[in-house]
Amino acid sequence: MAAASALRRPGALKRFWRNLHLWLGVGLFVLLVPIALSGAVLVYHDAIDEMMRTPRDAVAAAQPADLALAVANARKAAGDGFSPMSISFPDSARAPLSIALRGPAKPGERPTRLVAYVDRADARVLDVVNFRDTFFGTMHIFHENLLIPAFYGRDIVGWGGVAMLILSLTGLYLWWPRRGQWGRAFGWRRAPATSSNLHYMTGFWVCFPLALVSLTGVYLAWPQQGRAVLSSMAPLTPRAGGGPGGGPLLATPQHSPSDIYALAAARPNTEVEAIFFPNPQGGWRVRVQEQDRAEPVTLMINDRSGAVAVVAPQSGDRVQSWIRWLHEGSHAGPVWRLIIFITGLMPALLGVTGILIWLRQRRQRAMVKAGPSRSATAQPAGARVPAE
Repeated sequence: MAAASALRRPGALKRFWRNLHLWLGVGLFVLLVPIALSGAVLVYHDAIDEMMRTPRDAVAAAQPADLALAVANARKAAGDGFSPMSISFPDSARAPLSIALRGPAKPGERPTRLVAYVDRADARVLDVVNFRDTFFGTMHIFHENLLIPAFYGRDIVGWGGVAMLILSLTGLYLWWPRRGQWGRAFGWRRAPATSSNLHYMTGFWVCFPLALVSLTGVYLAWPQQGRAVLSSMAPLTPRAGGGPGGGPLLATPQHSPSDIYALAAARPNTEVEAIFFPNPQGGWRVRVQEQDRAEPVTLMINDRSGAVAVVAPQSGDRVQSWIRWLHEGSHAGPVWRLIIFITGLMPALLGVTGILIWLRQRRQRAMVKAGPSRSATAQPAGARVPAE
């Protein structure tokens, strides 16, 4: 009752949100900024990785090389015990194919996963890497769970997303101008200090995408809970146990990857993006991009008959896909990708300027408590910075 009555006093509610905004920003600075910066790095991961992996003398191939030979070469380069999981086709016709392979798992550990980069023209293996050991692989793991094993890291990242969402919304509330002061709210000289103006202006323009990225990040950090909430509002396709999810794979498929590619590419105005090896039920999953559709289309190809069926996604599946795409900055055009990249950089600027504002206000309060005589000797007349 006392806390509720205190919040009813004039200005008390705003002080409460200001204090919450302050202590979340200052207290979690060392956590939130690295998460945001790693996310910014990953926005252009595919483009950078594709550029770095493409040899200088690579030639554009209208059609990929014999995929069966490419997979055989990849398995030989990976070593005994590795089975192919998927084949990805980059946008550039010069860039190499990437073939994901899964090896045997040690007791109590996850199976080893390798990625073989194969030249499109002649199916020769250019490199075989453990993605988790690469720079971008480390960035992915850090962004998802801070390199902390088990589920503790994901929980920390999830709560970090909640904190970032609160910071975005409380920042908008604190920025919101009084009646008749909208012109001043959008002006640069809202405060006497440059750091304060940077904090106010960049905070306003980034708060909307930052809130969206934070909310989608919370969903991705807790996928099971997120699916449970989403399925209560929209139907979702049940998760399959094989293929792309890392479950069991069909030991000896009757069709080769070249056959599956030909069946998928035979559809008009279709570009194959990825082929996932069949599950024990004999279903090859192929992701394609059609010219007249913004979203990728998933095909299911029967390994025995070769019948091609389009997987009709449920409304919840579309929402789930857009949650990931909006968070990653993919499938929404270069403008949105740039916005997400800048959004990942801004928490560092907002954190530093916020801490400067806090330190300056602390110094001003200390000067006021010290009395007018000590305040005057501490700063020359006319050099004082008004309270913000």
